[in-house]
Order: sequence, then structure tokens, then C-alpha cells
Amino acid sequence: MAFLFFIIIFVAKYFCMFSKEIIEQFQNIETPFYYYDTDLLAQTLQAVKSESEKYGFTVHYALKANVNDQILRQIHNFGFGADCVSGNEVKKALEIGFKPDHVVFAGVGKSDKEIMEALQADIFCFNSESVQELEVINELAIKLQKTAKIALRINPNVQADTHKYITTGTSENKFGINLHELDSVIDNFANYSNLKLIGLHFHIGSQILDLNNFKDLALKINEIQDNLEKKGVVLENINVGGGLGIDYKNPDENLISNFKDYFKNFAELLKIRKHQKVHFELGRALVAQCGSLISKVLYLKKGVSKQFLIIDAGMTELIRPALYQAHHHIQNLTSDKIAQNYDVVGPICESSDCFGKEISLNEAQRGDLIAIRSAGAYGEVMTSFYNLRDKAKAIYKNELLN
Repeated sequence: MAFLFFIIIFVAKYFCMFSKEIIEQFQNIETPFYYYDTDLLAQTLQAVKSESEKYGFTVHYALKANVNDQILRQIHNFGFGADCVSGNEVKKALEIGFKPDHVVFAGVGKSDKEIMEALQADIFCFNSESVQELEVINELAIKLQKTAKIALRINPNVQADTHKYITTGTSENKFGINLHELDSVIDNFANYSNLKLIGLHFHIGSQILDLNNFKDLALKINEIQDNLEKKGVVLENINVGGGLGIDYKNPDENLISNFKDYFKNFAELLKIRKHQKVHFELGRALVAQCGSLISKVLYLKKGVSKQFLIIDAGMTELIRPALYQAHHHIQNLTSDKIAQNYDVVGPICESSDCFGKEISLNEAQRGDLIAIRSAGAYGEVMTSFYNLRDKAKAIYKNELLN
């Protein structure tokens, strides 16, 4: 197994995302479009599977990162579960073929309709975020004569070194049950006739590259479990969430995230009780690097002190740079001329429709193909129709080369 993982990493390191043959095929496709390298996705999924299975860990894919049907089918075929944050994501997971007992439903604002549909589907569990939510799930479960399995989402007050919009585990965030509430929630659980407490759930944020953040989480989970054990409470499931980041700046050098150390970190630091299962919810790290947004140069425009490269993709196809000021590596696929600096902007009627400022690209001309990398997560799934934009299609490597 270790040898297999070495081969996966070796192949990924020298992986060519855009061969000459693929770029030639791109010339015949209307832009913008999302391009998914299904070979790279398979290598990434195999790395996750190999490393997590060393420790008997259970991995659920976080659908919010990408709900493209072909991507979901490939993930399902590797045997992962589904982590959902809306009723429609639960429906989508079930339609794709994820088994109900492999589906978890999280989210800070579950509606009655969503809860009832998930109860009727007999999903694995609800990651519950508040006392009031527990009361509502119990009331609805009574009506349907169902028993809802619950993992309490705990806000561990662990800081994640990431963007403020995607940190979720501190006392200033809207997510989860605060630590000072936990004892009373546990003590009152017997009052919920149709709820079964099966675990604890944590998630401290996204795009986390410093593994020390996860060490802090593991130690906090140990502390919480030790305190619960003194009360005679030992739960069968611990869900540590996800959040492992990717390399947006140098994607070709790090196409596959460091799953080896990520899982090893929890295996070594978590005090796992007998018969206890540890769950993970990974999204971005599974799908981000396999996807790129492919666009075409419409115009070049000179400002007073800069050059604008105007492309036909916009914030409607990839909102992360406008929303988070996020960095995505950008390439000119059809030029080998000397590099120049450009502000790469889209056609949307907003000044925030900018993918990057002073980006060094091979000198561009109208019609050149531009690749915006690492767009497999929070790209297609966050598409909008602002300015009445057409929805960009998805193209897959395995179909393109057949």
C-alpha cells in the first residue's frame, strides 16, 4: 500500500494538466467551460482512500464543494460517504447512489421540510447545531414515528489559520453548540424521546494548511471526551470535520494534498475509544485541483499604468476571487511569448469582477485560451446567472480523449 501511495505521488508530481492534444481539443469548445481532469481526480481519491484506510477512518465527501454528477459518481465509486448541508444535497447524494446510512446532514439552518425528508430517507445522522434544532428534529421525528440519530456539533473554540469568512470553530462563529452548553445538552438528552445521540461533530474551518490547527482540534476533542467519560458518556462516533487545504499558488507542484500527514496526525493524537469510529468530511482537497476554468481572451486594454486582459469568464463562473480575494493560478495555454503583467478581468458589470492583478502571463492576444486553475471546488457549484449569463458547460478529460 505504501508503494502504491508513492506511485500516486510520483505520477501527480510530474503530471501534465494540459497536453498539446487537450489544448487542441479546447479550441473547438465554446468558452468559458469547466474542465475536469478525471485521471487526477482518481489519483487523489486513491490517495485519500489508501491513507484513511490505514487507520480505519471513514471519509464523507462534502458535496458543497462540487455537485457535478460525473464528479459525484466517481467519488461514490471509491466508496466514500456523503456530507450534506442542505436538503437538496441529501437528495442529490441519494440520487447518485450514496447509501442512506452513509449520508450525514449538517448545516446551521435546516428547514422543517429538509429535516422531514432526511428522516424519511433514514440517513445515517444529523449533525445538530443548536438546542432548538434538537427540539425541532425531535418533534418532527415524533410526527413521522422515526428515531433520528444525532451527532452534536460542538464549537471547540479552536482558531484556524485561514480567511475569516471560512473559519467556523471559534466562539465568534455562528456554527455549533458552545462548550459551556454541552453538559446541560447531554443531561437533557433523555427528554428527547425520538432522538438517539451517537456522536460528536467538529469543523473548525476550510483551506487550512497548517496541520498544527488540526493538532489543536485533536487535543481539544480529547479533553471533551475525557470530561464526558467522567459522566459515564462514551459515544460511538467522532466526526472531526474537514478543512484540509490545497496549494492554490503552485498547483502543479502539489496536485495532491498531504493526506498522509493529515490522517496520521489524528491517528497519533486522538484518544480513540474502543469500538469508536472516526469520521472526516473532506471537500476541497478531493476535487479542487482536478478542475480548471477555461476562458478565452476577448480584448486587451491599456490603462494609464497597467494592461487589462478581458476574458469571457467572470465572477459568475468563479466567485472566489471577488468574494474572498482568493488567489488562483492563471496560465495562457496558447502563447509562448515573453511574459507581461496583466490585470485579468471578466465581462461582468462589477469592478470586483477581477481574477488577479499584475498577473505574469505569456504575452496574450485576442483568442488566446486562459486556464484558471484549482477551480474544481467552489467553482461550478457557485455559478450565478447575474447579467443573465449562460451556464458554462463541463468538459471531462476521459470523454475528451475518447
